[in-house]
Amino acid sequence: MIVLKSKEEIKRIKEPCKMVREVLNLLYDKIEPGVETRELNEIAEKKTKQLKAVPAFKGYAGFPASVCISLNEEVVHGIPGKRVIRSGDIVKIDFGIYYKGYYGDAAFTKIVGKVSEKVKKLVSVTEYSLKKAIEEAVVGNSIGDIGYTVQRIAETNGYSVVRAFVGHGIGRNLHEEPQVPNYGSPGKGPKIKKGLVIAIEPMINMGSYGVEVKKDKWTVVTVDKKLSAHFEHTVAVTDNGPEILTN
Repeated sequence: MIVLKSKEEIKRIKEPCKMVREVLNLLYDKIEPGVETRELNEIAEKKTKQLKAVPAFKGYAGFPASVCISLNEEVVHGIPGKRVIRSGDIVKIDFGIYYKGYYGDAAFTKIVGKVSEKVKKLVSVTEYSLKKAIEEAVVGNSIGDIGYTVQRIAETNGYSVVRAFVGHGIGRNLHEEPQVPNYGSPGKGPKIKKGLVIAIEPMINMGSYGVEVKKDKWTVVTVDKKLSAHFEHTVAVTDNGPEILTN
């Protein structure tokens, strides 16, 4: 668990987080029908190299790419390849950077072309749940307050939250304590302290919360093959409330 204790540390962790946002903005603009997912990975790698940084995911526990790209019923950890993005897809991009001792991590979901209002709602509710969850990352609250907020918003709208994969602390390591589930009870779990840095990342399914890992040993999909959406920010807890570092 990282708890930032100086302005210098805060400044240093902001650097990779800003780079993550720069790369994600670039990828967002490049996502369109006809693009192969591996092309997006190549773009991210080239840009990260230009920034003189290191892709955080490549080689992590053996992951073979720099970007996790998950489509439709894929929840997280999709491996880029020859798959072509088509109109009607929802594309989830998860990306991290390591730079001078610190990590940044964020994700978004983009709708490609025309989709139903039901699909638009899933994506907007997931993004909204992240916004409201971040508001709970204040001194004196508990990690359970964050998870409860995501779960309440998801279930109120008829969705479910993934339980097998969760958010996490982040800083000098990509994954640190505490775990940050997208479900929970108010007041439960570790207390939130000033200087805590966490990656909050709602993963919300249109159907059940059950997931499974495909034969590639990475790509996580919904068991009922219904759609899933994912958003993530790296957030620091300050005296003035939560600060989104990957904005």
